[in-house]
Amino acid sequence: MAEEPKSKTPWLQAVFTENLGMSEGLALASTVLIILILSAALAWFFYTAPPSVITITTGPPGSSFETNAARYQEILARSGVRLVIRNSQGAQENLTRLENPKERIDVGFVQTGITNVSLSGRTNAVVSLGSISYQPLLVFYRGATRQLLSQFKGGKLDIGPPGSGTRLLALELLHLNDLQSNDFSIVDLEPNKASQALRDGSIDALFLMGDTASPQLMRDLLRDPDIRLFDFTQADAYTRRLTFLNRLTFPKGVIDFGKDIPDRDVQLIGPAVELLARSKLHPALSDLLLEAAQEVNGKAGLMRRQSEFPAPLLHDFPISADALRFYKSGKGFTYRYLPFRLASLVNRFVVAFVPAIVVLIPGLKVIPALFRLRVRLRLYRWYRALLGVERDLLADENGSSRARLTQRLDQIDETVNQVKIPVSFADQFYVLRQNINFVRARLKDTQDKSSS
Repeated sequence: MAEEPKSKTPWLQAVFTENLGMSEGLALASTVLIILILSAALAWFFYTAPPSVITITTGPPGSSFETNAARYQEILARSGVRLVIRNSQGAQENLTRLENPKERIDVGFVQTGITNVSLSGRTNAVVSLGSISYQPLLVFYRGATRQLLSQFKGGKLDIGPPGSGTRLLALELLHLNDLQSNDFSIVDLEPNKASQALRDGSIDALFLMGDTASPQLMRDLLRDPDIRLFDFTQADAYTRRLTFLNRLTFPKGVIDFGKDIPDRDVQLIGPAVELLARSKLHPALSDLLLEAAQEVNGKAGLMRRQSEFPAPLLHDFPISADALRFYKSGKGFTYRYLPFRLASLVNRFVVAFVPAIVVLIPGLKVIPALFRLRVRLRLYRWYRALLGVERDLLADENGSSRARLTQRLDQIDETVNQVKIPVSFADQFYVLRQNINFVRARLKDTQDKSSS
């Protein structure tokens, strides 16, 4: 029994040529197209994978910014994402890092109002994931009660390190009170040393916020009977002049109920803290960070109610589309019910390969149909020529055109025999050749009759 000839054509290309009726050239083009589309889908599948490591810029060691980041780090680790913490001098340095692509910082804590008083300005490269807390400005001082910041004229003030949001806000408030840089002296001390300097009278006032000091240090100062907390009696006026500020109330007795510390409600002012990110942050990581913020910052605290934060409050930067989607409907469907990495694989497969399949299936149906139509049109052309010969034969009553008709039929036969037809059209091809032979036999019969 004779063996079937083995095709040297690649498997996928043979599928198109033998089963779909394509020419070898079109089959090759279709094969290349499929490979390109699937390669693009595969590349997109890996390109859109969320990174396993991201970096956050916080504040000095021990600051509330660093404390929050450490708790975020533990929560993200549950999903297999490592959060690298980089300390800084505070909010202003955090914003500078986020705006500088060379720093390779993904997220950071920045207080509102920074872009209003700094030179960095706004940038489309940075977006907000929402506000995570209020950041009260606490001004501690010794001596007689003071009701105006202008009463610190001529004093030695520690207003936070350069690069911190504390210093930027403190300078803005002092300038609003007509205090110029020569009206007071700035002392730059590390927070713990500054606290001790205030206790022993080396400085007159200490400005503290969460980006530069630990909550415990603030509590220790509040418990010191020789230290007073400045009461912003003009809080409403400050919030109207500086719209990024919020009026906050430090409740009576909230530090120590037994000792009634503080012994009265204290009016404070302060910005909100935003969780800023690079605009190219992966959506899945945006969801993880906001989920961590809900767990860490959603609890009730001294300056916030239960579930008040995180919140999409509009401030200096636009809220990212991914964050808005999270606030509106929560995490994506797959991330709600599957582990993070598995959900990421499912999502990326759907995004990368489903569109490719949607494009390929109609394309693979249309291309063969068009090719079959093209082959049929070629067959119809030869049938048209063959019908022309038969019509002329019927019209040639005296047989004068028989030789010319025979020559035309020979040309048709020769041309058809040289044409390559796909296997799927073999039956139609052989029918055409039978019809050519039928016309040839009829032409011969007429010639024989005329001879006799």
